[in-house]
Amino acid sequence: MYFLTTAITGWVDIFSRQVYRDILIDSWRYCQQHKGFQVHAFVIMTNHIHLIASCAEPFKLEDVMRDWKAHTARQILEHLHNKSRLESRRDWLLYLFEYFAVGKKNKQNYQIWQHDNHPIVLYSEQVIAQKMDYIHLNPVKAGLVEKPEDWKYSSAPFYAADRAGKMDDYEPLLEIYPVWKWGDE
Repeated sequence: MYFLTTAITGWVDIFSRQVYRDILIDSWRYCQQHKGFQVHAFVIMTNHIHLIASCAEPFKLEDVMRDWKAHTARQILEHLHNKSRLESRRDWLLYLFEYFAVGKKNKQNYQIWQHDNHPIVLYSEQVIAQKMDYIHLNPVKAGLVEKPEDWKYSSAPFYAADRAGKMDDYEPLLEIYPVWKWGDE
């Protein structure tokens, strides 16, 4: 398992819009179904995401993340270029993403994601717990919610429902592969 952080170039607040969060979630679902992608914990913030993730064999997490970022970038750009879709920041976003692509080796016209994922191997239960707390407290520290489980775009509601034995009340955004069951801690 790895702790990963990936951000939008220039820390642009693109995920303040539902349509872009949906692109992320739909793409994660596809990767879960077809590429062995396992999300153990996550949070989607306005301009970056944090994950604890792994991949089932024979897939490799670095390949899945590369493909996932490329796909979501194409989907975001497709949305931005389609003038029939509402986006008040269209010109500004395209300008910024074009600016961040200038001088890149691969001659791309736009850059949506920063290139690095900052992977950290999770080697103990203590480190996993620390990273999960960091992920789930991100929206609280940003002042978006009072409690981690109140942030819909996170795995915190899953773990809160699991801990409270109320999984029937939980409506998943995507499948979460639990790090541990609360009785096993």
